[in-house]
Amino acid sequence: MDYGLIGKREKAKRYAEEPKRFRFNTFDLTFHGDNNDHHVTFDNGVFNCDCEFFITHQRCAHTMALEDYLLKGMIAEPTQS
Repeated sequence: MDYGLIGKREKAKRYAEEPKRFRFNTFDLTFHGDNNDHHVTFDNGVFNCDCEFFITHQRCAHTMALEDYLLKGMIAEPTQS
């Protein structure tokens, strides 16, 4: 048994229990919606989704589920250009 690895697993579990330690900067995912799959990206603090609602409103249920619930406090703020 690798006792060093046991200590790392314990540390990883402690880290995972503290979501504020994580800050997502960019990601690309497939969101399985009720009717269709949607392509959602996040880059430099900006979400994008290929659903029709997002195109006209710049927010949708898919991006709000990620931003407001699943990843709350774990995504980077947009950087100023």
